[in-house]
Amino acid sequence: MTDTNIQLTSTISEDNKLTLTLRDIDMPQPSADEVVIRIEAAPLNPSDLAVLFSAADMTTATQSGTEQNPVITAAVPAKFMPAVKTRVGKAIPVGNEGAGTAVAAGSSAAAQALMGKTVAVIGGGTYRQYISANVRSCLELKQGTTAKEGASSFVNPLTALAMVATMRAEGHKAIIHAAAASNLGQMLNRICIADGVDLINIVRKTEQETLLRDMGAKYVVNSSSDSFLADLTAAIIETGATIAFDPIGGGRLTSDILNCMEVAAARDMKEHSVYGSDTFKQVYIYGALDRGPITLNRNFGFAWGVNGFLLFNALGKLGTETVVAMRKRVADEITTTFASHYTHEVSLAQALNLKTIAGYAKQATGEKYLITPQS
Repeated sequence: MTDTNIQLTSTISEDNKLTLTLRDIDMPQPSADEVVIRIEAAPLNPSDLAVLFSAADMTTATQSGTEQNPVITAAVPAKFMPAVKTRVGKAIPVGNEGAGTAVAAGSSAAAQALMGKTVAVIGGGTYRQYISANVRSCLELKQGTTAKEGASSFVNPLTALAMVATMRAEGHKAIIHAAAASNLGQMLNRICIADGVDLINIVRKTEQETLLRDMGAKYVVNSSSDSFLADLTAAIIETGATIAFDPIGGGRLTSDILNCMEVAAARDMKEHSVYGSDTFKQVYIYGALDRGPITLNRNFGFAWGVNGFLLFNALGKLGTETVVAMRKRVADEITTTFASHYTHEVSLAQALNLKTIAGYAKQATGEKYLITPQS
């Protein structure tokens, strides 16, 4: 290990200002059940951007400092300050997950067993050079797996697996997924093909349709097509899908999905009811690509639910045995089923460049950024 440890932090001050900066922090010392990981790769996920930018208006962002020690500042609208009051004045470490080499270990057998191994880690603050983590937060990667290959071992893989497990636990038999050409969407597609689960993929571009069909997807519908609602309804009729996962959030897509589910369910009704069908329809919203209001046009009866879907809450409901099996599957299939592809690799300093920020803040499908803290 070296004597330096740089960490990326996000701070909101009482004067309505967000500051992103790199800080020199102490080198961690592991306790008995911890390992120190030399972070070599950490992905930029949408959930990381929520911590990084919080409620700031990034159109106001300015850059100062030096090339190696940049500082980004942006205004936080006054109306949002009450919602972030618990983090005012605190330098929040950014980064949910990453991977690297265990370079020091505590005295426990579990910690010592990871010494020198390539491991993935989750738990926060991974946008730094070295981090100390409890062994329970680590996933030992198979020999030969690189840190880059294992950097996204938790958030997207476990979310995709949790979607399938939730479908089964709640008694549904097929899934609808929006923004389906994303890294997570591609993982979910591979899982469903392997596990024999029907999956309806919603995309918005023709090239995304082609991408997923080339991967073996059977059901792909394009939300920008004039026939979208008819195509979605036809796919629901064929698959019987009554559960959907939507990372977009705002707008009317959730409503469209519920309405199409209701049209499909109403085909089996023997008598008309002003309350609609008794087929329960569920949409989980797990992202906020559209931060606008969720618009529901109530044409789908009363047997429905719209809920948030957060990975850690979902894992808690699924139970320890299921989660252990998920983690093992991820480690076994991290270069196949759960492979992530990155279009950009940036250092910690480069991640605080205004041009780079403009790129990853778009959260564009098909573009994924990887931070390499050692570069």
